[in-house]
Amino acid sequence: MSKSINCKGRLIDLEQPKIMGILNVTPDSFYDGGHYKNNMALIGQVKLMLEQGATFIDVGGYSSRPNADDITEDQELARVIPIIELIIREFPETLISIDTFRSKVAKEAIEAGACMINDISAGHLDPNMLTTVAQLKVPYIMMHMRGTPQTMKELTHYDHLIKDLLFYFSERLSKARELGIVDVIIDPGFGFAKTIEQNFDLLSKLELFNCMELPILAGISRKSMIYKTLNTSVDNALNGTTILNTIALQKGASILRVHDVKEAVECITLTQQLL
Repeated sequence: MSKSINCKGRLIDLEQPKIMGILNVTPDSFYDGGHYKNNMALIGQVKLMLEQGATFIDVGGYSSRPNADDITEDQELARVIPIIELIIREFPETLISIDTFRSKVAKEAIEAGACMINDISAGHLDPNMLTTVAQLKVPYIMMHMRGTPQTMKELTHYDHLIKDLLFYFSERLSKARELGIVDVIIDPGFGFAKTIEQNFDLLSKLELFNCMELPILAGISRKSMIYKTLNTSVDNALNGTTILNTIALQKGASILRVHDVKEAVECITLTQQLL
């Protein structure tokens, strides 16, 4: 099965892994929260990520770190829509992903110029999300999580981690296909309703998700599974991120969602030499 997706009429081949650069426009994200003090700083970061080789820019206005503050739909819209419009004005060809679990935010973001929806809940937190994606006819990233960012740390018991996730994605994919959603990417959700041990178990068996014949997104960048295991800080987690991104690529990841684009591109360049 082909691993290409259609973004604004452009066919993006994910047989060759791609990089998704993270652009959090939240004050409380775990690594880059509140980092961009003005539009010039934000545009500078987007320009840097594009120059370093990012294929996608993932814009998020709702922090999904554990125990993050809940915000209203209007607050989320006020954060992300002006930023998407700004990016499209400055870099019209940019492929923007909107990181949201709310269908209204997704719809308005696509109308503002985004081309893909990245949903941490795979439609579970908004009953209108899957129908909205189907109507918009855009690629859809469905991630595995349980509960909400506020409750997920308590929801880490699985009968069998990998089987439970495969069942979850099979059920979500079935609903998506029924509605006519064509381009689907799966994200196993490192750090979402999973312990550190479960995150490493998931990474060690990531190749098992290739049975779904869908592109896999790995979002490991600077997460606590790295810096807590190394007894360091998020600021010192780049080397660990690079190591785990390399393993994810070797196990079949098609997209790396990262804070540090240059280093992730180097991971792809070097691992491709092994194939």
